[in-house]
Amino acid sequence: MESLPDAIVQQILSLISNAKDVASCNCVSKRWKDSLPYLRSLIFPRNLFDTLTSGNTSDAIVRRMVLSVVELEELVVYCPFSSSGLASWLSVAGRSLKNLELRMDNIIEHQTSTEIPSKLDCIRAASNLESLKLWGVLMIYSPKWEVFHRLKNLEIVGARLEEHALAVALRACPNLSHLLLLGCEGLRYVSIENPHLEQCKLDFFGVGNCSLTINSTKLQSLEVQGCSVIRVCETRYLTNLSIANNSGRVYMMDFGKLVALETLSIRGVQWCWDAISTMLHMASEVKHLYMKVEFTGDSETLLPFPEIDLVDFFNSHPKLQTFDIHGAMFAALCQKNSLKNVDARFSIPCLEQVVVTVRSPLNAEQKMSTLDSLIQYSKNLRKMTIKILQMKSSHSSADDFFEDICRFRYINRKIVFIE
Repeated sequence: MESLPDAIVQQILSLISNAKDVASCNCVSKRWKDSLPYLRSLIFPRNLFDTLTSGNTSDAIVRRMVLSVVELEELVVYCPFSSSGLASWLSVAGRSLKNLELRMDNIIEHQTSTEIPSKLDCIRAASNLESLKLWGVLMIYSPKWEVFHRLKNLEIVGARLEEHALAVALRACPNLSHLLLLGCEGLRYVSIENPHLEQCKLDFFGVGNCSLTINSTKLQSLEVQGCSVIRVCETRYLTNLSIANNSGRVYMMDFGKLVALETLSIRGVQWCWDAISTMLHMASEVKHLYMKVEFTGDSETLLPFPEIDLVDFFNSHPKLQTFDIHGAMFAALCQKNSLKNVDARFSIPCLEQVVVTVRSPLNAEQKMSTLDSLIQYSKNLRKMTIKILQMKSSHSSADDFFEDICRFRYINRKIVFIE
């Protein structure tokens, strides 16, 4: 190292970011110590200051290290800190910061918190941020942020939010392209109107009755968990769509024609049939379809899927390449009249992979006929996986059905696999 030019030493040491490693490098030599101001990133792990001696605080140590860096671009703080500490760091490095990640740990604080300004308000000092990630956030009051013109990525994980506060935060990020809200509670109505948004992942914690409206002309990927009503005003570029609700009922889906959609995943305990049929109708160009909805029905009563004509279904989705179907959808394709329109002209042109989850031996003969049809009419089928999931029956029909599946697998052993 002694023979290396200073510029190369600075470049090598600039790759170090863990605060503990940085402190260790400080003690190696004067040359190393003189190179550390050229760091670009500082990361303070969660338990870094658990053994602090008296007189030292995490706020003071972080401030000293931030002060020692000429132009800090990334600051990640998982260890405990105060509002005043955050304000002091950002007063020094706020202008140069591009990436800021904070474990806020204030989600359980009361509304009477005495920290002024709040941790959220302090973030406004980092006006040139490109990415902001927050963990454990209490956002019940609107954050006093200026506009973050350069902010492209916003991630909030584990948060208690109020609708008006979230709306103000999103308006302060007009050029946002990536939005992630995970494990967020306290929301009933969410409206997102960020014109440059491309990637959006939302997970709302609670009883699953949140209503969501998105208006973004550039939206390409949308993943939503915990909403009962979803409206997306513009879908021309949407290629990936995943909708799940593990707690409540999905009532309504209001989408435009999903002309660019390639992947669709719908999951949940209960969806109204209108919501399912709307999604399937809008997603006629889909290539990869994953369905795991247990029941339908417009009330508390859980109902099975209505009968679905297999020919109509595949003719309506001619580009389908991957089809992953859970018990309810598979059962709907295996009803008495599901195969009535199958004839020699029928084909499934693009289907390459099928995953079928079977949970009941009911209508075993119809189910085997449907599996046969999928093999027979899918000329490009490369793999069919049959998952036997918790199939319980005291009757011998379960054993007979399993034997039929094993026989079917043996006949088509190059394609069919059992899990």
